[in-house]
Order: sequence, then structure tokens, then C-alpha cells
Amino acid sequence: MIRLDKIDKHFGALHVLNQVDVTLEEGSVTALIGPSGSGKSTLLRCVNLLEVPDSGTLQLGDEIISFTGKKLSRDAVQRIRLQTGMVFQNFQLFPHQTVIANVMEGLLTVQKWSRERAHARAEELLRKVGMLEKADAWPAMLSGGQQQRVAIARALAPSPRVLLCDEPTSALDPGLAAEVVEVLQQLAREGMTMLMATHDLRLAASVASNVVFLSGGEVVEAGPSAQIFQRPVHAKTQSFVSTLSQASGVPAA
Repeated sequence: MIRLDKIDKHFGALHVLNQVDVTLEEGSVTALIGPSGSGKSTLLRCVNLLEVPDSGTLQLGDEIISFTGKKLSRDAVQRIRLQTGMVFQNFQLFPHQTVIANVMEGLLTVQKWSRERAHARAEELLRKVGMLEKADAWPAMLSGGQQQRVAIARALAPSPRVLLCDEPTSALDPGLAAEVVEVLQQLAREGMTMLMATHDLRLAASVASNVVFLSGGEVVEAGPSAQIFQRPVHAKTQSFVSTLSQASGVPAA
């Protein structure tokens, strides 16, 4: 489904990603974990080309892009973005639009769907995330957990092949975060391919089938989530998982 091969990314003199290799199988959920500044969010944004790598290769389905430092064509970028949905840390809902209008917006402006078809799709997704009764509400009237559930519905609207989640629960208190975790768990059970950057051990442990640990822009360790959380091999991984477990109140094995 997704293959990132030898991905390099600089911001000026700062080497943010260094020869990163990550492969996601269709229907899998992969959590990117690591300390702040490790490159998690940048790697996630490289998948849908919100950030363009300096070098390396991205394969998403049948689309393959090799990065050579040259500007990508708009068509190439669009072909990748049409296959991805993005959920942001701070929701990024349009404050001047109702809940259902937020979900419909991309379908109307990018996909050029009819208003009737977009409305039906939006209702279907709001029902899926438990937010249909808030369809006509404004984002400011919602809790953080409710806003994030709407943001997930919006990201799912064009039926992406992969859902990218950038710290989807970090702006929420534990009670509200649980609402979002429940929605992501349901999507995982339904076979949605997901890649998520997170500091939330409960989210990673309960949703992700695979974990990639990044440090200093490099992949230190990767494998099944049970292995990484219970039997990490690398000393850096052991230290980070132990610290994360203590902060989350989840005992490390």
C-alpha cells in the first residue's frame, strides 16, 4: 500500500529525516512514536506531500514518485493527495461552516460532487463517528473530542486509501481522547489503512498493529506493536517506551 524508501528531508541546515524506510501493508495501522523533534510529523506530511522530501521514493498504491530536488507537477501531487486523508492535531475545522458543511467542502470543491451526493456522504460519515445529531452545529459549539470526530469524518469523505493522523488525541483530555480512540479503533477493525504520529501510548497500543520508533530523524526500531512495547531491542527504544509508559500510566512489560 505505502512504501517510503530512503526518504531524506532538510529544513535549511537541519536534517529532519535521514534515509527513512517505512512500509505499510493494506489494512494495517502503524504508529510513529519518538521524542519531540524526531521527525514523526514531518514523515507523515511527506506521505501526502504537504512536505516534499529532498530525495528518496514514495509509493502509494500504483503511484510512484522519486524525489530529485525538482518541483513536482501539480498532477503528481494531486494523484497522491486524492488517496490520502489527513487528521490534524488541532482539528483544523472551518469555523465559519457548520459541521456538515465542513465534511462536504472537499467533495464539493475538489471532487466536484453534486451537493446532494456530498450531503448524503457527509451524513453517512457523521453517523459513523457519532456526530450526525450535531450536523448543523458550528465547530465552536463542540467539545474538542467532537471536533476531532468531525475532522475524521471530513478526512474519510473522499474514501482515501490511507488515513494519516498527526497527534490526533494530544490536544484532548483523557475523557475526550477516549471518544477519538474509539472511532479509530472502529476504523481499524473495518480494515482502514492508517499511519499515525502519536505520543499517546494508549492510542498506539490499542489501535496500531505495527510501530516505528524514530529518533533524530532515523528509524531506530520497527516491528509489531507487542514487540516494540513489551520487548524492545534497542536501548533508545527501551528508554523511550519506559518513559512513555510512566507518563501514560500504562505499565511497561
